[in-house]
This record gives sequence, C-alpha cells and structure tokens, in this order.
Amino acid sequence: MPYRRLPNTDAARIRAMDQALIKGKELPPFKLAYTAENYVKLQALLPSFIHNYQLQRQAYNKQVESNKEYQESLKKAKTYINHFLRVMIMAVQRKDLRDDTPKFFGFVSGHSSLPTLSSEKDVIYWGKKIIEGEAARMREGRTPVTNPTMAVVKVHFENFLDAHHFQKTLQKRTGECSDKISELREQADELIIDIWNEVENTFADLPDEEKRTEAEEYGLVYVFRKSELEKIENN
Repeated sequence: MPYRRLPNTDAARIRAMDQALIKGKELPPFKLAYTAENYVKLQALLPSFIHNYQLQRQAYNKQVESNKEYQESLKKAKTYINHFLRVMIMAVQRKDLRDDTPKFFGFVSGHSSLPTLSSEKDVIYWGKKIIEGEAARMREGRTPVTNPTMAVVKVHFENFLDAHHFQKTLQKRTGECSDKISELREQADELIIDIWNEVENTFADLPDEEKRTEAEEYGLVYVFRKSELEKIENN
C-alpha cells in the first residue's frame, strides 16, 4: 500500500489547503468528504497563511538583496578605519605627530598594533573611538591626521552605521514574519491532517485504487514505496 505523504513545505501546505477548499466550494456540505466545521476553519486559515507566507518571503528576499550593499559599506568602513589608524601610527613613528597621539584612539602606551576589526562590533567600537579621539585632539589644537582625513572616514563610517541599522531592522522583520508563519504552520498541519483523515474515512469502503483517486481530488498525496513500484512494473 502506498503511504500518505503530508506536506513538508509551505508551498505544499498551500496546495493541500487550496485543493481541499476548492472541493468545499464545488460541493454542497452533505456531499463534502470532510466536515463543514473544517471547511470554515480552512476558509479562515488559508488566506492568512498565504498572506504571511508572502510577507515572510518578501522580508527575507529584501534582507538578502540589501546584504550586498551592507557588506560593501562594512568593507569600506573597515578599510578607512584601518587606513586612518595605520597613517596615524606611521606619522607618530616619523615624529610628524606627538608620541602620545595613539592614546587618544584607545591604544595602550607602547602598543600600536592595529585592531583586527573582525566583527561588526569591532568596526563600531573603533569607528566611534577614532572619531572621538580625533575630535579631542582637535580641541587641543593638534595637527589633524590626513590621507584620509577624519571627515572622509566619518562619511564612510556613518554610511556603514546606517546600513547596519537598516540590516538589523530587516533581520528583525524577517524574524517576526518567520515566527508568525511558524505559528500558522502548526495550525495548517493540524487542519490538513484532520481533513485528510476525514476524507479517507469517507472513502474507506471503496476499493484501494478508487479510494486514492477520490482522496487525491481533495489534495491528498500518496507515494508508492520502491518495492511497490517494482511490483507494479513487473505486473
């Protein structure tokens, strides 16, 4: 006997519910192979499921689409922060800037190795640190770091912060949509199982092949095992 395969994707769930709903619209309640109660539930659940499924896909696609621009802004911010610090350290080594200059940017005395900037958190930390440090130096009338200037670094850093905030907003939206569709998924699975059980019970007295044919019109999916397919082919 072939086994019944329940939908395991959202698209398959929509197909299953849609097919059952179509039969509900075609037939009067007394001829329908599942209960009127489940037909009412289906009418309410399917539109909501489709709507939230589309929202989840749109949110995810938007997040993926914007990620390219975000990664580019992150890369530029890293490059300019790294370059600014490198130029500053070299200027100190050449005595173009005073020996205490690195302290303004959070460097411990005697240590001037560049930060790794391996995470977004690192980029945000060091971006803010060098902006604050250079502002403090300017208040003391110190010589500004150039090539790149802080103005240029700040533009790229703020572009990154904007992109970072936007990406986090998209991630939150995607998460909210995923949570909602996950909740509806449970309801859909319960309803589909209930409807499919009712349909199979309605046609239980029919011969197997006829029973499957009738049930498939309501969206049920049957799968033959490999051994069963081989047996059919041999016959």
